[in-house]
Amino acid sequence: MNKKINPPLGDRGKYSHLFFDLDHTLWDFEANARATLEELYHLLELEKRGVSNFDIFHKNYLVHNEKLWERYRNGFIKQDELRIKRMSLALLDFKIADDALAKEMSVRFLDLLPTRTILFPYTKEILCYLTDKKYQLHLITNGFEKTQHSKLKYSGLNAFFKEIITSEGSNSLKPDKEIFDFALQKTHASKNESIMIGDSIEVDIQGAINAGIDQVFVNHHNITTDVKPTYTVASLKELEKIF
Repeated sequence: MNKKINPPLGDRGKYSHLFFDLDHTLWDFEANARATLEELYHLLELEKRGVSNFDIFHKNYLVHNEKLWERYRNGFIKQDELRIKRMSLALLDFKIADDALAKEMSVRFLDLLPTRTILFPYTKEILCYLTDKKYQLHLITNGFEKTQHSKLKYSGLNAFFKEIITSEGSNSLKPDKEIFDFALQKTHASKNESIMIGDSIEVDIQGAINAGIDQVFVNHHNITTDVKPTYTVASLKELEKIF
């Protein structure tokens, strides 16, 4: 069982560059996606088209999205296929084979989603706290360039981050070591003074381990793991115990 790790007091001044993940760590993807899909459900009258239960549709969408993102990270599919296929597969669960509808949903979803502003509790407070303590804050995200910048703009997080490293901009994806190397180079940071803060063991934590960078596992959902992060917190506020 993975336990929370209380950091030694001597490590508090070790770090200068804090690299955050965005989706699922600061920006609540599940809540924002649900709100967006629910708006599309009513806007496009999906119930009349055969999607009889929104909750099931939403649940299935999340499953398809996660599987497709894994395929995207592993280089098996491209961006456009991921964006449309997660919609078409969720529709097919209701026996609706409509490529035009899936494409329309994909376009509208990507227009609406980045305008959502639901953040995890204490997001802005912890970013203010860390900024006041003179840490340099950056993002490393697998999200799409335009979409991620829009999320930051609409949710009021833009000003907190000095550098925003995306998979598109770096031509690599977490957990690949290359995206972390790119981030260090772009920020002029050394491994010893850097730390990765994210919610995903497979993507953020293992990726940082592979790159030789310390990690904070933000365990919002209290999952268990055999991986041993440098630190584990249950909420963003607990980052104050480390920094």
